[in-house]
Amino acid sequence: MKRIKQILLIMLCALSFSPYALSQDIHFSQFFEAPLWRNPSLAGIFTGDIRVQGVYRDQWNSVTNAYRTGSLNAEIKMPVGKNNDFITTGMQVLFDRAGTIGWTSTHVLPALNYHKSLSSNQSRYLSLGFMGGVVQRRFDPSKATTNSQYDNGGLGESFPNNQYLYADGSVGMSYNSSFGEAENNFFLGAAFHHFTRPNQSFYRNAGIELHPKWVFSGGIKLAVTQYAYLTIQADHSMQGGFNETVGGGMYGLKLGSDPDNPAYTIHAGGFLRWNDALIPVVKIDYSPFSVAISYDVNISKLKPSSYGRGGLELSVSYTGFRKKTADYLLCPKF
Repeated sequence: MKRIKQILLIMLCALSFSPYALSQDIHFSQFFEAPLWRNPSLAGIFTGDIRVQGVYRDQWNSVTNAYRTGSLNAEIKMPVGKNNDFITTGMQVLFDRAGTIGWTSTHVLPALNYHKSLSSNQSRYLSLGFMGGVVQRRFDPSKATTNSQYDNGGLGESFPNNQYLYADGSVGMSYNSSFGEAENNFFLGAAFHHFTRPNQSFYRNAGIELHPKWVFSGGIKLAVTQYAYLTIQADHSMQGGFNETVGGGMYGLKLGSDPDNPAYTIHAGGFLRWNDALIPVVKIDYSPFSVAISYDVNISKLKPSSYGRGGLELSVSYTGFRKKTADYLLCPKF
């Protein structure tokens, strides 16, 4: 058993220094609760003028001490001019920690999004968003296991740096519109992440860089009855030689006497990350707060080792208006 643990430590260390591992991004099963991370132009597409969202993910603990990931984003919308245009300023903060060596990434990314109104009598917008800031990556070399520890009697290796900092940036566009009944809406978007192609080597090897990533997003919200609606969302990501597709839907049921201002809204549904996981989700809205919980049921090739157990994810959000009346801002109602 001791030898097996040593082998696992070596594998984790090797994975941490692999350029293929470094080229891939953080992801969430509740991707719809981290909109800026999907596409900076999705900032501000909600009913309200202020929103704060937090997501926490705990993954692969059935296999090893793996991933713990957190996201916190905040957005504030402000009207511009007299044509129902508005801007959204935001901030995306991410934290990710993985493995025995404490491989840690911290992202601080301010965002700005301009929403151009395309209609004076309904919610229809074309949005252009930018997000950029700094990222720090670090690890604990005292917990790393390397070949020389076995070849040279435990001497180990020296690492010139155990952390580095780089600038990162993303740009995206999206289109959203209401249609038919007031509660029917849809959006489409595309984003290009890591256009700076930052260096990803502790040895500052110029040949190891973070691959740019394309993310294509879409969603639709359809009224079923006065008290119920269906929300469907999906993302397709391409980064380096890798692709990821995740999508699904939730059925929302309003509780209370007023469907326009329900006491509670209960959502239930599921998502699929293709060739990886089934993701049941339950969400409760108690205005202005929302809480959602999901769990990844692993269906990938790792299923025999993980016993089907993937990642638990919890999200909490606050959405509201800074002013008592919403008349000053024509809001997308997604």
